[in-house]
Amino acid sequence: MINTTEILDTIHMIDQQHLDVRTITMGISLLDCADPDPNVACRKIYDKITRRAERLVATGEAIEAEFGIPIVNKRISVTPIALVAGASETDSYVPFAVAMDQAAKAVGVNFIGGFSALVQKGATQADRKLIASIPEALARTELVCASVNVGSTRAGINMNAVGVMGRTIKECAQLTAEQGGFGCAKLVVFCNAVEDNPFMAGAFHGVGEPDCIINVGVSGPGVVHHALKEVKGMPFDVVAETVKKTAFRVTRMGQLVAQEASRRLGVPFGIVDLSLAPTPAIGDSVARILEEMGLETCGTHGTTAALALLNDAVKKGGVMASSHVGGLSGAFIPVSEDEGMIAAARSGVLHLDKLEAMTCVCSVGLDMIAVPGDTSAATISAIIADEAAIGMVNSKTTAVRIIPAPSKVVGDTVEFGGLLGSAPVMPVHPQSAEAFIARGGRIPAPLQSLKN
Repeated sequence: MINTTEILDTIHMIDQQHLDVRTITMGISLLDCADPDPNVACRKIYDKITRRAERLVATGEAIEAEFGIPIVNKRISVTPIALVAGASETDSYVPFAVAMDQAAKAVGVNFIGGFSALVQKGATQADRKLIASIPEALARTELVCASVNVGSTRAGINMNAVGVMGRTIKECAQLTAEQGGFGCAKLVVFCNAVEDNPFMAGAFHGVGEPDCIINVGVSGPGVVHHALKEVKGMPFDVVAETVKKTAFRVTRMGQLVAQEASRRLGVPFGIVDLSLAPTPAIGDSVARILEEMGLETCGTHGTTAALALLNDAVKKGGVMASSHVGGLSGAFIPVSEDEGMIAAARSGVLHLDKLEAMTCVCSVGLDMIAVPGDTSAATISAIIADEAAIGMVNSKTTAVRIIPAPSKVVGDTVEFGGLLGSAPVMPVHPQSAEAFIARGGRIPAPLQSLKN
């Protein structure tokens, strides 16, 4: 039973500590929309999305009003479009992205994800067409997000795809230069991508999922930060227990919203993703949680250890609160979306190399990082390869969302606004990785892939 104290505590967390449901994401299968005629396929895609998600936004708003729980985003994820468009006789998949964008606008969601390809072991002709279409697709649409999975623990890393994605990201930046390279903020390169991730820009609806499903992502960095203020100076055992108890309460709220949305929409409940997802707002920062543990500035020595404790405690608390925890479920460290990370990067304490080390112990990877506009495609590919290697060897999801900001140099800032915040341009190593990326081929899967 939920008692009065728990209700009042939750109200206080919402009112004073930035507790919210970050997203209700409806996953929709588009496999039945495949058609040899691309125009017919696009029409089917538009019709199915608008039919299935017709009441998504209104339902989210009704739950928000009735329960007093902020629901920041309502989103849609769809089957990786390379799997759907492969049946169509066309050289460009941009019209599929346009159909997705129009459908998303028609139902009023914030973003739609799934302009995606899964190429961890190799690419089909459809995969190659989709990747080639990404820059124009993201430049021509507002709400569409794209992702490409280039590696996995079972398959290794497709270095040919890694090389292509470096060039694709550069082209995305150039085509959206007037918006600071905004197209790159809607593109994620994964290793070990998951099928039920409700968070953008990497969400897609996996082939093992039902025809339609509801996934929820919760967020409570401010709540955790506030809780740790009550145990200042106490041992890490106490810190871990405090985070676990807080994560439990946050996840229970997410479970309530997910089940209610599922019931009202008549759509199965999938998972709760209990990731700590920060925002640029003061008091809603993962970096400030780490600093509350005793670090002067996020990025200094000890940061990786603090983040490891936080990530583990969040998972342990969350899995006790819901029988269906999934997605990414950890602590996000997107530089542009976390005011503490922004401050640490601007101060020169937080560097790209330290961020890479931190991704070994958290979700999900090098996220929303701006680098100089003249950064080469090979360097971007090498950064992707490093991050994919961390995911492959550690059997975890890792990703890169990087913005080579056109005409920007180290020390400049790229403004995106809203939840995407602002990204200080961070330095990269000037030494070339051109010959390394040019080798192509595949980095073999590690020994732990043979678990059967």
